[in-house]
Amino acid sequence: MHISKLSLINYRNFLNAKLSFQKGINTLIGENGSGKTNIFSAIRLLLDNSLPRAATKLSENDFCRQLGNWKGHWIIISSEFEEIAEDEVSQALFIHGIGNIGVQAVNKATYNLIFRPKAHIRKALGELPHGDQASLDSLLNQITISDYETIFTGKSTSDFNDPDVYKAIVGDFENVIFPTQLNLAKIGVSLPNILSMSDEVSFTFVKALRDVVSDFRNNRTNPLYKLLKLKSDEINEIEFDPIVQLVSNLNNSIEQLSDVKDIKTDIKETINNALGDTYSPSSFAIKSDLSDEAEQLFQSLKLFVDESDDGYEGGIHEMSLGGANLIFLTLKLLEFHYQKPNQSIANFLLIEEPEAHIHTHIQKSLFSKIDYDNTQIIYSTHSTHISEVSKIKSSNIISKTEKGCVAFQPSTGLTGSQITFVERYLDAIRSNLLFAKSVILVEGDAEEILIPVLVKMVFGVSLDELGITIVNMRSTGFENIALLFHDTRIQKKCSIITDLDSLFFDATINAADTGTVKKKKKKAQGSNDKGAKRKIALDNLCNGNNWLSPFYAEHTFEVDFIKSGNKNYLVNILDDVYVDQPTKNKSKGELNSAIAESGSRALTMANHQGKGWFAITLTNAIDFNVTIPDYIVDAVVFSHGKFSEQVIEKILNYRYSTLKKFIEAQRDWMDTLALPVNQALYDSWNVYLTPIEAGIALFEPKWLHFKEHGGNIVDLKSAMFNDIPLQSSRSILEKI
Repeated sequence: MHISKLSLINYRNFLNAKLSFQKGINTLIGENGSGKTNIFSAIRLLLDNSLPRAATKLSENDFCRQLGNWKGHWIIISSEFEEIAEDEVSQALFIHGIGNIGVQAVNKATYNLIFRPKAHIRKALGELPHGDQASLDSLLNQITISDYETIFTGKSTSDFNDPDVYKAIVGDFENVIFPTQLNLAKIGVSLPNILSMSDEVSFTFVKALRDVVSDFRNNRTNPLYKLLKLKSDEINEIEFDPIVQLVSNLNNSIEQLSDVKDIKTDIKETINNALGDTYSPSSFAIKSDLSDEAEQLFQSLKLFVDESDDGYEGGIHEMSLGGANLIFLTLKLLEFHYQKPNQSIANFLLIEEPEAHIHTHIQKSLFSKIDYDNTQIIYSTHSTHISEVSKIKSSNIISKTEKGCVAFQPSTGLTGSQITFVERYLDAIRSNLLFAKSVILVEGDAEEILIPVLVKMVFGVSLDELGITIVNMRSTGFENIALLFHDTRIQKKCSIITDLDSLFFDATINAADTGTVKKKKKKAQGSNDKGAKRKIALDNLCNGNNWLSPFYAEHTFEVDFIKSGNKNYLVNILDDVYVDQPTKNKSKGELNSAIAESGSRALTMANHQGKGWFAITLTNAIDFNVTIPDYIVDAVVFSHGKFSEQVIEKILNYRYSTLKKFIEAQRDWMDTLALPVNQALYDSWNVYLTPIEAGIALFEPKWLHFKEHGGNIVDLKSAMFNDIPLQSSRSILEKI
């Protein structure tokens, strides 16, 4: 038997989430704060009998904050089980107890925790006149958490994730329509307290490995003590009797030590001298209190480990964090192994973020080796190394959104071959896309290296700060990864950046063309034709998908970079690309020519160094004044979505302060120029800087007023766009 579905309604940071699980190993993948721990908490409320019964009495803090006013609403944690065993015990439990879906022999069943208002509140809600918002508000204001109750139900067939079902069961708060029946069949059959699913299964939870040394020092949390306690009931009396005798002899031997006898005599004499015989104790003794009971003896046992292969066995507190975590995890797994045979209904093992302080290779090894028959294992992780080896069919992607945290199943609707391709492709680097808030897929090294630098230099915020991950496909084969981003799979924005490779020079072959020129033109024409076909395929792939959009460089990154007005950056790195001066001079002339020549030279420079190395070289020359090609800005804006006022203010502040520093530095440099020898250079810079300085003078009072008194950030953005004549600013301000 295994959990096949878990629905969370209004629970903590989940307003409405549905998770799917498979037999065997499952993975919850998500960034910090996405709700992985809360999912485990929900499962534990249903199945973990180590939790006190009071844990199921929830509080107002357990309601999802996105709900707003929690009063009157319900928390629903609903689980569905499949492949229930056919043995008599399992069938009896589900047919006559927990609940079943269908008739006769049970193969699928539900078990739900419902935290709802008590009957008198539900009755009062049902008696409200439809649409009477004032009466509803008055009633809700009187509700406290003490007016709530927890029930467990089974035999439910309702889809609690359906908003219409929720309204039918709980009520329509907007239109003030509430059910008049106190107990609806839709929620299932209420179960008595004596019947609990948690008592019928084997369940072990391994919490995140934060401070295991403290856990080892506490008998309540020490996994070694729990193992020894489990074994103490099975101890062989024949083996243990000699130990009992040894303990007894040891106690007697300690009492007979001469020093102990002397102290006993001295105490007796001192008491008699101080109190006299009348008030002194008639007798006393100093005895060893070493217990001869197995459980008490086991508490004194400690674990010692040789971690460094030098023969020294040290205590847990002397181990590395990773080593201590591994030992703790191992003992918890053994605890599960000891407990498992005691239950026959089902076995569950939950492991929370096992990657803490553990080497990447060990992370992957742990994941692949921890696999027990007839046991459902659920990991939570934010490790790319574990997500790399996870099966996407058994994965749930947990993500934060404006409507709370949600869960996505990335394999929904995919064919077996598509799933296989995705799993092979998601290595430790590319699996970052599973954790990202949004994604940009690129085809090569140049884009992977340069786009983050361009964004940081121009926006003043990094792609990481914007929650965008770049994934280098190292080809134009985007389809098999891009299909993950879909309404039925991962609901995250994904941009695809690729080159159209359109011609930027005349590729007509002439009779006078040399062989080299003919080859160049044929290659360019072939790339042009492939780019056109690629556009048709990508447009068809993305059509109707709000989560996916393609963005095209008209030619290639290098050509479009120059075409956007950035030729000076390539001129500035000529010394890094070429050695001989004639080539540098020729290249400079071509870069200052029309796009047919400048574009060709840009590609020649990239191919000469290698596109990756060329991109790295270019990053060293780029500054805040670079103009990002429009298709890249569009891709960033699509992936990120609406920019918050805080981010826009940060961008404006960066552009304003950086530009002021730049102008000041350039003016200081101009003052060092020897005139009239450098008059032409001085004049050209003066012509460039003067209108920008005038624009800053116009914008500065508006900026200072905004900083002091606040205002409309959109108006301020428009002011910078209109006042300061700088293309690098305007290219982003009109889009964010």
